[in-house]
Amino acid sequence: MGMFQNLLRRHAAALRALLVLTAVCGVLYPLVVTAVAQLPGLKSKADGSYVSADGRRVGSALIGQSFTDAQGRPLKQYFQSRPSAAGDGYDPASSGASNLGPENVVDTADGPSLLSQVCARSKAVGELEGVDGRRPYCTPGGAGAVLAVFGPRDTAGTVPHPTRVISVNEPCPATPFLAEYRGARVECAAGGQDYRHGVIVPVRGDAPARPAVPSDAVTASGSGLDPDISPAYARLQAPRIARERGLPAARVGRLIRANTTGRAAGFMGDPVVNVLKLNIALDGISANTAAPFRG
Repeated sequence: MGMFQNLLRRHAAALRALLVLTAVCGVLYPLVVTAVAQLPGLKSKADGSYVSADGRRVGSALIGQSFTDAQGRPLKQYFQSRPSAAGDGYDPASSGASNLGPENVVDTADGPSLLSQVCARSKAVGELEGVDGRRPYCTPGGAGAVLAVFGPRDTAGTVPHPTRVISVNEPCPATPFLAEYRGARVECAAGGQDYRHGVIVPVRGDAPARPAVPSDAVTASGSGLDPDISPAYARLQAPRIARERGLPAARVGRLIRANTTGRAAGFMGDPVVNVLKLNIALDGISANTAAPFRG
């Protein structure tokens, strides 16, 4: 009987602890946190930092979005965001990076390498903005300038006298970016072939050491949701915006500066420009506003 009563007391104590912890952690704590989140200065952030234009929500200041047409082409009258690797782009349910590192330079059947993605984006941005989109280790066509070199290797692992050289990121019938390498003719890459047993040689080319296209214009953020771009990327786009909108270049420059956020606490991170807010402000002053973006 005593053993049964002791067991009953233990179960009763466990039940009381469960009820108390449920009330505190499951009811009181969420209510307190919710109440604090509704205080002035915190409410908009807790509610999702929504941004409105013309009386409707067009997005969040914390999540980037594309400013493109139905075919995915950039709307030239709007500032463009940085690339996104989250789902089909800026998908909060698929937030994440591509997980491709700096040594990912050879395209595969699963998709282009990180190098080729950077090269293609830089070429596209250069053409859109009318600047030199070349980058080191990129072909003129916007692929990674990478060779697979075959032949006897020396003690350093290089091939001084190649017997065969393949431009691995330029599938046939493309014309390789180099005609020859160390006396061997450079071939295009045949479909379905694995060239990884050759010596992989990235070729720098004659691109400027400091590319005209900023790095955030050609790389996705770690979350894939970055709503900001660098002031340098915003300034690169300013001439196009001024031309498309019929605005003075100086006014577009002032708009960029007005929408630039400084370093956090004065020393952390870098200044950034929120693309959504900048485009909304641009619509507010534009003398030639075209079709609205899709919020």
